[in-house]
Amino acid sequence: MTQRAAVIVNPSKVIDLDERRKEICDLLAEAGWPEPLWLTTTPEDPGCGMAVQAVEAAVDVVLTCGGDGTVMAVASVLAGTDVALALVPSGTGNLLATNLGVTRDVRAAVDLAVRGDRRRIDVGIVDGADTSTGHPGTFTVMAGMGFDAEMLDATPDTMKRRFGWPAYVVAGLRTLRRKRVPMRIRLDGGTWLRRRARTVLVANVGRLQGGIPLLPDAQPDDGWLDVAILTPRDLTDWMRLGWGVIMRRGDSRQLETFRAKKVEVHSDREQARELDGDVVAPARMLVATISPAALLLCVPRATPPPPGA
Repeated sequence: MTQRAAVIVNPSKVIDLDERRKEICDLLAEAGWPEPLWLTTTPEDPGCGMAVQAVEAAVDVVLTCGGDGTVMAVASVLAGTDVALALVPSGTGNLLATNLGVTRDVRAAVDLAVRGDRRRIDVGIVDGADTSTGHPGTFTVMAGMGFDAEMLDATPDTMKRRFGWPAYVVAGLRTLRRKRVPMRIRLDGGTWLRRRARTVLVANVGRLQGGIPLLPDAQPDDGWLDVAILTPRDLTDWMRLGWGVIMRRGDSRQLETFRAKKVEVHSDREQARELDGDVVAPARMLVATISPAALLLCVPRATPPPPGA
């Protein structure tokens, strides 16, 4: 049975849009697939409306050509359907692609859409996200409150386009000296944890920019959210924390990790917040829940076991 694809492209993430379109269409034609439904995001709609069009057109796979924000928007619509999402990484972060082993090579990405395995992964849902700006309140990578969102907000798009993910490091250095704030964290309705923290991350996968393994045990299909509470007081603590994460030491006093299906984070003042690398409206709270096995994703084929194994 012939399958059909839709391609959702964020034009701000692609240098030569016409060339990219020809490349993807030619690769699909080589595989015997018909001309795809081609849809382009806009500043007003990061991909949600285009994903709805794709589902209504009864396509089998949606190739998403953009960054983490585009993936988040498309995934929010495809979650709960049998339409598969294929990643064609084109932005700065592409953290979901990084965590799942999807490269930036367009031919390889299209090959995954055509011949790759299908894997159901979890998605996170955040209550009260600012949907007025097109953010759907769904995340595939992680949500955060505090330093991580401040860093993202302080990174100009021009720097991201020019330098890639190291631009976030430069912006982050400017916000490291800000003080910790009182936060309360509750996991699955349990006892409130009280911390003076710089940030709380609620993650579906564990690797950050540059492949840094903040939560190495996190898996996108395990039905759990992994939580990181970062409490460094000064630059020395930040250095210790960073070294501990890079060296995969689990004894850092500046990092606590937990797992839960529902995570509630409250602060006594408004905090910057982000979903999958996109800044959303600041607030005093972040409430996230897990939606298990909600999204069908195209992933690299599993390596077959050796003979006799």
